[in-house]
Amino acid sequence: MDYDTVRETDPAVADALSGEVERQQETLAMIASENHVSEAVMEAQGSALTNKYAEGYPDQRYYAGCEYADEVEELAIERAKELYGAEHVNVQPHSGSSANIAVYVAALEPGDSILSLDLTHGGHLSHGHHANFVGEHFDVTHYEVDPETGYIDYAALRETAEEIEPDMIVSGYSAYPREVEWERIQAAAEAADAYHLADIAHITGLVAAGEHPSPVGIADFVTGSTHKTIRAGRGGIIMCGEEFASAVDKAIIPGTQGGPLMHNVAGKAVGFKEALQPEFDSYAAQVVSNAEALAERFREHGYELVSGGTDTHLVLIDLRESHPDTSGGDAEEALAAANIVLNANTVPGETRTPFDPSGIRVGTPALTTRGFEEAEMREVADLIHRVVDNVDEEDVVYEVGERVAELCEQFPLYE
Repeated sequence: MDYDTVRETDPAVADALSGEVERQQETLAMIASENHVSEAVMEAQGSALTNKYAEGYPDQRYYAGCEYADEVEELAIERAKELYGAEHVNVQPHSGSSANIAVYVAALEPGDSILSLDLTHGGHLSHGHHANFVGEHFDVTHYEVDPETGYIDYAALRETAEEIEPDMIVSGYSAYPREVEWERIQAAAEAADAYHLADIAHITGLVAAGEHPSPVGIADFVTGSTHKTIRAGRGGIIMCGEEFASAVDKAIIPGTQGGPLMHNVAGKAVGFKEALQPEFDSYAAQVVSNAEALAERFREHGYELVSGGTDTHLVLIDLRESHPDTSGGDAEEALAAANIVLNANTVPGETRTPFDPSGIRVGTPALTTRGFEEAEMREVADLIHRVVDNVDEEDVVYEVGERVAELCEQFPLYE
């Protein structure tokens, strides 16, 4: 990846692109929402389809010359249907958040009510935070996890739903490390005569591989990102039954988007084909095993884990008990200096600011893509512990960085 053609035209951008490749090669990417796609996916995303306007849908475009765009989009749709068993799939959303907004547009009216998980308890901005478009245009109430267990309090969720009678309940989360019981949330939605939107942005790959139960066929709408655990082209996806198909498609175009990013749709198609291979199931299983190994090692080091562990691809660590004087931001900064890249994160019962919260979120998808297994993950947990225990000790951070460099060389990326 030398970007010679870009360099001839724009050396500054070429330098930045080369620098980003080098950064990824030389760091341990542990942000739970990040992954490393294949070179085939990147090639598709950099294809000539970036030149093509294809507003509308296959065989129903506003412009001529869409025969190959149609072919690519149809491939992405059919492969997604095979992966998830969905009746209807829309692959045009630019992101998971765009997919969520389209569902709200399809099913709700401005001012309607939404019940979703609080952001500090593991929810997402697009589920109705007050600073987001959704929070500004809908009446949002939040449910929470149980403060003692860290698990979703399904009984309290249903009680709240029956009390406020929301128009939609949102499930699926950005920082919740446990399996989601979709049927219980669906039962709460039915009791309140509400729609149910399941956002599987983080776990699209785990659901596709059967490592996490699927909400498809249970929830009215299922949305997700296509570039996290699924490792396909960057963007979003919407899945639903045929009764909602027309409303969803209209909510995307003309409702909330114009021309789709067809080069990204091509990346989705390629990534979905990769996810249909047996090797992907092994990958997804390893993602979960690696997260479990991380969690076990962190517990051995005395860390408090939200919910006590993980069933998924991420571990959420609450630093308040083990390191009361160290914020998530302190840990993130020191770890970044050692080339371990993760993010500070709010935790249930957060007592610090969301801009410098009390926890850190640690994910395994990208390292699993590089070939890390349980033994390496335990060592990575040891390295993280050394840094968090010594955030102000530059020599410790340097020593950890040296070991990170060795691991990156041992497990190369994009050879």
